[in-house]
Amino acid sequence: MSRAVTVARPGQSRAKVAWSVLAWLVALVFFFPVLWMMLEALKTESQAASIPPTIAFIPTLAQFQEVLSRDFPPFFINSAIATIGSTLLVLLLGLPAAYALSIRPVAQARDVLFFFISTRFLPFAASLVPLYLLARDLQLLDNVFALILIYTTINLPLGVWLLRSFLLELPNELFEAARVDGAGFWRELISIVLPLITPGLAATSLICLIFAWNEFFYAVNFTSSIAATSPIFLVGFISGRGLFYAKLAAAATLASLPVLLAGWVAQKQLIRGLTMGAVK
Repeated sequence: MSRAVTVARPGQSRAKVAWSVLAWLVALVFFFPVLWMMLEALKTESQAASIPPTIAFIPTLAQFQEVLSRDFPPFFINSAIATIGSTLLVLLLGLPAAYALSIRPVAQARDVLFFFISTRFLPFAASLVPLYLLARDLQLLDNVFALILIYTTINLPLGVWLLRSFLLELPNELFEAARVDGAGFWRELISIVLPLITPGLAATSLICLIFAWNEFFYAVNFTSSIAATSPIFLVGFISGRGLFYAKLAAAATLASLPVLLAGWVAQKQLIRGLTMGAVK
């Protein structure tokens, strides 16, 4: 039996190369601000503030040393606790909710979904006073646990919507076979759903991590010193009494590394998860 051999045409090869070049150019445009921030962190203050920008310079780690000497670890730890804690709560609460809205839809599921997403319509400033009074009465001001609860409420609607889109991709035949074998809700969730939507969980987790890690508005209003997070630490480098660009770039680079590393480590699962809920 003869095999069919597919030969790429010159026009197709050139189109593929052109699309690849375009993709790299777009990626470079998006990554350039991060690259420039890292380069600024390796300069002296005079070089970072020079106009036109200094292109040729001798890298130095002096700015990183000064940032680390300003007691950076407590801010980093607070951000890590608030971010990881809220993300785990989003997954713990959002997965059963998404299951109930996709695999076994409850009554008025569309209304419930709209209610979830409508909570994101409210401006953060509008909820500041009631949340502040509630945190004050519960003695949670300047407490990282308050940030965990707030970040969970912020990310939970988005988490439910994302997880639901991933669950809708699973074939119903799997659940019908499991129910015939006598599997209950928790057995279905743990033995069937979790292994199949691991990419979706990774994508949802990373998005929640980014939103929680970068949050500033509630952190600056609900914390002062004990539970202050990395974004508040960055603001401390902005000063009108002298040059601060290189130190601010160094602090921002250190604060960005966890999210960049998390995205790099989970990139395969992230790509699969982001396309899982979009492709039928």
